[in-house]
Amino acid sequence: MRIGELARRSGVSERSLRYYESQGLLVSERSPGGHREFGEWAVDRVVRIQALYAAGLHSKKIARLLPCMRDADGGPNEFATARLVDELAEERDRIDRLIADLVRSREVLDEAIAAASAGPLSRQGT
Repeated sequence: MRIGELARRSGVSERSLRYYESQGLLVSERSPGGHREFGEWAVDRVVRIQALYAAGLHSKKIARLLPCMRDADGGPNEFATARLVDELAEERDRIDRLIADLVRSREVLDEAIAAASAGPLSRQGT
């Protein structure tokens, strides 16, 4: 598939896909006319790249991680090293801390909403 179709199917802009390719996160073949062509596997790859970016990983770490992940074909992770596993565990721990902080923030907001809803100011608007 060409880059436009990959963009449409993955929900990612063509510009982002070109960036992913420049960072070594995505690989394309070239048609005789010079157009980028991607296999079906690329949709799953782009979705994974997006998820890893959303988790706060940067492109260099994602590039090191992707060969270790199973794509849609279920291929084995051949390139994992003990150091990479440790780095990924650290990233997971960082995300866990962020989640815990967000839960605490939500609890504070819930308390504020409850207090504001029960207070005299909330009755003035009715």
